[in-house]
Amino acid sequence: MAQDRWRAPDLRGQVAVVTGATRGVGRGIADVLGQAGMTVYVTGRSTGTTRTEGLAGTVEDAAAGVTAAGGQGIGVVCDHTRDTDAEALFERVRREQGRLDLLVNNAWGGYEDYAYKTFADPFWQQPVERWRGMFDAGVRVHYTASRLAAPLLVARGRGLIVGTSAGDGLKFRGAVTYDVAKAAIERMMWGMARELRPHGVAALALQPGFTRTERVMAAFGGDEKDPRLAGTNSTWYVGRAVAMLAADPAVLELTGRTLMVGDLAERYGFTDVDGQRVPPFRLPAELA
Repeated sequence: MAQDRWRAPDLRGQVAVVTGATRGVGRGIADVLGQAGMTVYVTGRSTGTTRTEGLAGTVEDAAAGVTAAGGQGIGVVCDHTRDTDAEALFERVRREQGRLDLLVNNAWGGYEDYAYKTFADPFWQQPVERWRGMFDAGVRVHYTASRLAAPLLVARGRGLIVGTSAGDGLKFRGAVTYDVAKAAIERMMWGMARELRPHGVAALALQPGFTRTERVMAAFGGDEKDPRLAGTNSTWYVGRAVAMLAADPAVLELTGRTLMVGDLAERYGFTDVDGQRVPPFRLPAELA
């Protein structure tokens, strides 16, 4: 097995907000930002014994993980579909820190009550609730958090907004609602980048690839050796990409783009936790 030679960049003194960080990609990103020494506000709805869909992970767990990694984790129970919750979050960041350097928009309600057997059904056979989940609890919450974070970033004249997405170039993502929602996030980051660039703030979309989240592992029976998981990456691989972007003094050169974690691993020279450099995720050719 290849050796992991990862060394986190020094981001001590900087402040991040990672939405949807109780588990999955958000949790992995928060952990790595903790390794980099950041103060990280981790948000989610799961707290104590109240868990989204009964899945493991709470904001308290996530905050403790950041602190254990070397940063300062601050857990905030936040339903980002409620504007008052989001407003209170960013007001708290302003009051307690007086600054914000990084926003990672990862909150995503589009997989809740996920029915994998019908997920790719023709759009006219899909329940309209699936659209609401992906747009109201997905696209809209990315917009709302970005809107509230922007004044803090602009005031500093630097910073970064990352919107997590999914895909492989212009290939169809397998379901109309899902495809449109993820494309909307990427287009939104492109538009925000245009308006933020004059203020020294970057905005970009990030495609993690096929990641071994808790939800994915549950779907595959929890067996990491399952051959169907070949070519997948850990959540920390995504976190390393975000940390390197946050540390890059030339990140404005990437603003407005949709980037793949595998490409960033090549650009910045990092690997996954097993020492492997997982290449960019590719969808089947028939989806082109």
